[in-house]
Amino acid sequence: MEKTKRDPMEWKVLESEYLFQRPWLTARREHVKLPTGSEINDFYVLEYPDFCNVIAITKEGKYLLERQYRHAQHLTAYEIPAGCVEKGEDPMVAAQRELLEETGYAGGEWKHFMTISPNAGACTNYSHTFLAIGVEKVSAQQLEDSEDITVALMEEEEVKRMLKEGEFHQAMMLAPLWRYAAINKWM
Repeated sequence: MEKTKRDPMEWKVLESEYLFQRPWLTARREHVKLPTGSEINDFYVLEYPDFCNVIAITKEGKYLLERQYRHAQHLTAYEIPAGCVEKGEDPMVAAQRELLEETGYAGGEWKHFMTISPNAGACTNYSHTFLAIGVEKVSAQQLEDSEDITVALMEEEEVKRMLKEGEFHQAMMLAPLWRYAAINKWM
């Protein structure tokens, strides 16, 4: 998101230092001054790359979901296909790449659906969601060593049930799924 003018509520950074820098996570400590005059000596900012995800529906009208283990939560759950946007990469290109790599599906009609902030209070990244309607299987999965993904094709009614019963856990996937449900008057 580009800024066009200075926000009068913006905090002034008095000091900034990087504490940790890795490809998928960078942490910095900042000393900031608020417009009220108050100062926060230790405000922590996490820099993550942007994410992308896809609500993908096959030519046959099935929803393409993935089931995988998430170590931080010690949880195996269903998700929509997702991944990181590489530096300088167009988010839609990243979403198309991730869908193909993780599921073997491609094609269809693509459009941007929404962009949200995973945690605007502490993180610098955005999550970009795309709709891909009419995708089809074109190859085998091309998983990274850290990925163990099972692909599932589900009927719309099953996805609705899963939403209603709280079976999706990631907020950056729930928000677009619920928005899609609202727009299409599922509920």
